Parts: sequence; C-alpha cells; structure tokens
Amino acid sequence: MLKDKNEQRTSISELGEFGLIKHLTKYFKIQQESTEKAIGDDAAVLEFSDKQTLVTTDLLVEGVHFDLAYMPLKHLGYKAVMVNLSDVYAMNGTATQITVSIALSNRFPLEAVEELYAGIQLACDTYKVDLIGGDTTSSTTGLLISVTALGEVTEQDVVYRNGAKPNDLLVVSGDIGGAYLGLQVLEREKQVFAANPNSQPDLEQYSYIVERQLKPEARKDIIKLLKDLEVKPTSMIDISDGLSSEILHLSTQSEVGCNLYEDKIPLDPQVISTCEEFEIDATTIALSGGEDYELLFTIKQEDFPKIKANPHLTVIGHMTDESEGINLVTRANQKIELTAQGWNSFKKD
Repeated sequence: MLKDKNEQRTSISELGEFGLIKHLTKYFKIQQESTEKAIGDDAAVLEFSDKQTLVTTDLLVEGVHFDLAYMPLKHLGYKAVMVNLSDVYAMNGTATQITVSIALSNRFPLEAVEELYAGIQLACDTYKVDLIGGDTTSSTTGLLISVTALGEVTEQDVVYRNGAKPNDLLVVSGDIGGAYLGLQVLEREKQVFAANPNSQPDLEQYSYIVERQLKPEARKDIIKLLKDLEVKPTSMIDISDGLSSEILHLSTQSEVGCNLYEDKIPLDPQVISTCEEFEIDATTIALSGGEDYELLFTIKQEDFPKIKANPHLTVIGHMTDESEGINLVTRANQKIELTAQGWNSFKKD
C-alpha cells in the first residue's frame, strides 16, 4: 500500500525513464545460462540451443485486476510474476526470463515503485528467473503492469491443452477456491473500513485464503514432482479463471467429454468454514472462483499408481467420449452439465 504522506516521497520525474529503470533493476542478478545479455542494450539476447521457447504475457490493470486499498505493492509485484510463470509451468516447461512494463500516474512516488519491484525481485530470486527488460511510461488511469515470461521445454516434454483422451484421469494440484474467498474477505474488510476508518481488521482466521489471493505461488514444484515420478500429463492448464472454465478448455480442445466428481474436489478447511460464514456453496466457489494458479492435468490410467499416494495431487474425475458431454457428478450422483462461470475480462457487471 502507499506510504504515509509524511514519509519520504521522491518524484519519479527527477530520475527520468532510463534513470528509473537503472535504479529499479540494479540489484537483479542473472541466474540463467540462456541469458546472454539482459537489461542495458536495445534488446535482450537469449540462447536456448535445442529447446523450444515458451512465451506468455499478462496485463494487470488497477481497478480491474487489483485494488491497492488492500493489495500491498510488494505483493502485487510478486503476484504479477506468478501469473505468468504459472502459464509456463502449465506447458510442462521451465521458466527462465521475464520482462516487466509498467505505466503509472504521478500519484506514485519512487518509493512506491521500489516496493513493487521488491516483490518482482523476490519472485525472480525464488523461482530463479532473470529480469531481462521492459518499459516504463506514464498513465492517466493509475497503475498498469504487463509481464511477459519466457521459458524452455524439450519437444518430447511439452504438454498442450489438446492431448487428453477418453478414460484419462483428471488431476488437480493443491486445493481450490481459496483465492476467491480471500478476495471476498478483503472486499468485506474494505467496506467495513470505509464505514469506520478506526476499525482494525482481524484477518488471522482467514490467513490461508488471504495469502492465496495476495501472494499465490506458481506450481513449479509439481513439474519437478511429475518428472521425478516419470509421469507426463496428456494435457494441462493452470487454474486462473475457475475450475469449470479450465475443464471446458481441456475438454473442448481435446474433443473429449468429462465427468468431474463433486466429492473429490480438494477444499481447505478454511475454505469450507468461510463458505459457511458467507452462506455460499463451496462447490460453486471451487468451480467458478479462479486465481488459484494450481495445475489441472490429465494422465493415462496406467500412471495412476505413481501418483495415488501423493498429498499434492488429487484425482477429481476422468475424461469420456465427447458425446457424453462435460458434467459435474454431484454427491447425490446426479449429472449436471458443467458451464463456464469463471472470470471473464470483458463480461458486463
């Protein structure tokens, strides 16, 4: 969050664009052999040799994707990187480099942008990726952040969304729904604060789900785990828009049907208790919430013994013939057609 008005505020105009970039990036270290030349020239130079290059990009806009009333700038920088790294891991690849471009209004002093880049640097250090470039410019509408991530993967390891076959098992990492509920808690506390600025939020009982929203982690560990288990997914996607939307993507692109079992969806106890408090259905939140950045993938049935005892992975369904449709099988054993209710950047309120 922005610093107190009495604290030091350095105008970015004092540095200029190139001075700002130099100032913000001076502590970033090069960690990848494929980075030949990073920041400081007209373009970065990368050498990936015989591997395929993965490229993905995301744009985050203040007021649409984040609210600085409760999103600390350091967390925002970290999350902006995670959103992109998650897409690289969803291709069964290794993330190697990022570029970061920001547009900001004059309400942001240098100290605020330093906080943002501290989060970006923490993400780079934690996930061993190099910051190799980007751009800075002014904005009349608050803060915009665009991150592009690059990665590498061998031709035999790359996994697409369209490889699932009937009878493949549908598997998810971690648990689902926490990030959306964390957002609901933060939005509620924002409204309480607006009504009574002297109130202090107590978020301890919501610590897990709030962290899922403010500081998600991309599942690099799952890619290593699957490799160690000698399991190559037949299709894969990351859960950014909600479980139902992602299942529909896999099924549609693979031209298969799917049965998702309601009682198999992994839910953290804090998700269940918070759903009860808000009087909302936990399955609905799991299907439509989004921003969990877990990995959803399919595997061949013969690979089931390799993953069945793993606490990080849950089999939640199986793929079927396309003619059978895409269904949720409820706890009462009823089949309900699955529809996409997740995040849509362009839908009207």
